[in-house]
Amino acid sequence: MVFYPQERVALFIDGSNLYAAARALGFDIDYKRLLQMFAGKGRLIRAFYYTALVEDQEYSPIRPLVDWLDYNGYTMVTKPTKEFTDASGRRKIKGNMDIELAIDVMEMSEHLDHIVLFSGDGDFRRLVDAVQRKGVRVTVVSTVRSQPPMVADELRRQADNFVELQDLQPSIERTIANREHGAPREDRHYNAPTPANPNGTADDEV
Repeated sequence: MVFYPQERVALFIDGSNLYAAARALGFDIDYKRLLQMFAGKGRLIRAFYYTALVEDQEYSPIRPLVDWLDYNGYTMVTKPTKEFTDASGRRKIKGNMDIELAIDVMEMSEHLDHIVLFSGDGDFRRLVDAVQRKGVRVTVVSTVRSQPPMVADELRRQADNFVELQDLQPSIERTIANREHGAPREDRHYNAPTPANPNGTADDEV
């Protein structure tokens, strides 16, 4: 990873996409360790985390993580999911956060030197191009080591730097040793994006 000590850095985490990438690689992310790692790379201005929430459940399995992140250095951006029935009669839950993430990136880009985007969604290619034209460097974090890869090729090509998520595993993995003091385990029982479709359409369902 290429970082400079005085550059202003912000993290933009597509929650369901990053979860799916880590799951495809067989590990859980400790978000306390992740924040600490990037705080040491430059001047960390913000760390945004985006996720849709199923609000009509008595208990949401992701709620403990959302609450922990909210109290421990992350800026949470959430919205309720929408339920619908597809053409085959199957119940689907929709919760796309692309617009929210894109708006925040554009607004924050005036105050940043380096954006780290945790997503493999190809829909973000034009967003990356737009902030690059403002003079902001963009690093994309995802994986090409799942089968098929979680990151869209066009997004990887557009980024200034691509960081393989598996290479970060030793530094950000949630382990037994740090489980007591780290973030809660991320548990999503609904459909996260799958490696078969990194280009945005799978992200509509969470």
